[in-house]
Order: sequence, then C-alpha cells, then structure tokens
Amino acid sequence: MIIILKHNPRDGDVETLLGSIKARGLVAQPIANEGSNMFGLAGDLTGISEDDFLRNPAVDKIVRVKEAYKLAGRKFHPEDSVFDICGRKVGGGNFAVIAGPCSVESEDQILSVARDVKSAGAQFLRGGAFKPRTSPYAFTGLGLDGLELLKLARDKTGLPIVTEIMSAEHLSEFEADVDVIQIGARNMQNFTLLRQVGALKKPVLLKRGLSSTLDELLLAAEHVMAGGAREIMLCERGIRTFETATRNTLDLSAVPVLKQRSHLPVIIDPSHATGYWNLVEPMALAAAACGADGLIIEVHNHPEAALCDGAQSVTPQVFRRIMTRVNRVREAVAQ
Repeated sequence: MIIILKHNPRDGDVETLLGSIKARGLVAQPIANEGSNMFGLAGDLTGISEDDFLRNPAVDKIVRVKEAYKLAGRKFHPEDSVFDICGRKVGGGNFAVIAGPCSVESEDQILSVARDVKSAGAQFLRGGAFKPRTSPYAFTGLGLDGLELLKLARDKTGLPIVTEIMSAEHLSEFEADVDVIQIGARNMQNFTLLRQVGALKKPVLLKRGLSSTLDELLLAAEHVMAGGAREIMLCERGIRTFETATRNTLDLSAVPVLKQRSHLPVIIDPSHATGYWNLVEPMALAAAACGADGLIIEVHNHPEAALCDGAQSVTPQVFRRIMTRVNRVREAVAQ
C-alpha cells in the first residue's frame, strides 16, 4: 500500500497519519519521488482498510502494491541502495569483491590469504568459522576459535570480515565481532533466524536457496528487513537443476531480474555455483558483464590441501588475474 499525500499537507495532519500507521503495527517507508510526497506501508495489512487512512486530510490517494516484498522492492525504494560498510561502498555502481577461504583452518592460512586478496584488490575477507556440511563427518569449521582468527586477520589487514551464522545461539558474538553476517543457502528460509539477524541491524549477505525462486529470495530479504536491517546484499550462488557438469547452475539472469524488482545490491558467487576452480574466472567475467554489484570468490593458498571445497578454490595468483580481467570487463561495459 502506498499513501500519496496532498500538496503541502499540514504538519499536524502528517504526524497524526504517521501515528495511526505506527499504532496499527505498520512501518511507513518514505518514497523519494520528484513532485510528490509518498509513504509505502510495510507489515501485515490484513484487515487494514484504505478508508482508515483516507479520512486523514493530508492523504490524497492510496495505491495498492501487489508484491509482498515491500521494503526490498523498488516501488518503495526506486533508487539503487548504496551501503557504506566500514568505509567500503556497495551498490549503486560500486563493485564489491569479497574473497577468502571456504573455511578458516589456521592462523597462518587465514593471514596469508587475507594479505594476498587485499593486495589483489578485494575489499572484504570471507571465511567460514561455522560450516554447514552435507555429511556429518566432514569438517564443520573451528567455530568461535575460527571467528577469533578472522578478527585477527581483520586487525592485521584492515579488511572487514564476512562469515556465516548457523545458529541464534551465536547472535551476540556476531553482533559484536562480524562486519557482514552471511546467511547461507540452507538457512535462506529459516525465518526465525532471518528476523533475529535482522534485529541486529548489521549488514547481511543473503544467499539464494538451492531450489528457491527469486521471489522467495526477495521475501527472505523482506524478513531480514522486517527485523530491522536495511543493508542487505542478495547473493546468487547457483541453483539445483538436472545438469551435472557443474556443482550447481549459475543463474546469471537473476542479476537483471533482481535489479528490476529490487533496489538491493546483487552479488555473484561463481565458486559455489560451478564447483570447479577453472570455471570461476569465466563466470566472474560474465557476472561483471551482466551488471552484478560484486563477487564473492573462494581463495586458498593451498587448495589441494583445503579442508573444505578445495576443488572450487582459486589460488591467490589466479585470483589476482581474475581481478585484473574483471576490471577490464567493467571498463568495457561502462563505455
């Protein structure tokens, strides 16, 4: 529901309107639009009548919005969102590169990779302290010890850290220590966790579920935003199809579709999408060409000995080449 105000409404009438909106448990999102003053309403509109607001002298008319994702959608927020995360710009033509190992394995490993990816141009360091694994016998991360190593790498390099939360029991640690909280594909529809993470009001990297539609991804983002967060990055990391040549199928069409429907930045993960290190580079270049707002790439100094996803991890040398070529693609597309 979008409320369009009359030209030059009285302040008292607008305050009364906003109070009425808040009393019904709804959120009023100002909409920037030249020549008019509008608010988008987000929340449970069940049983809410247009007449409840049309009686206010400040209201000109009301427009119903069919999409369920109000805060994440473009109708309430026509312009691209631009976030400043620890001095790094994300969205709105800025290109964010997040890089690092699938999992944190040791102090030497994470410090070495962090220094390498920073020198190659990455703006954020990724690394899994907690790892969701299909097999219960696979390496599941160092846990809070891994988070301490990520903090050490941040102290040594200045790179903000991105890592995945698996359980609400660690909300306090993530609130205090993590710069960007990742919600993985397997938790994309863990709605309780989405709201709890949203309540921290920290930047979030939200990965698309293995079998989720783009509308479902946007509604997951809506859950996070309804919790209170506003700095959400949508991540396409491949979906499950009948194809077996790659780990998943990278849906690059998600980039323009999401950017049509949402103001939120779109990040591509070519590592998890393909599952093979030698496919990461061409898919990263394709992501840059089709308008993605950034990349998240797995980098390991010794992929052959990695405890998690070594087959899809590139070496620091390959990552440096990818960065050089991605920048050339972006320059060519911008011409």
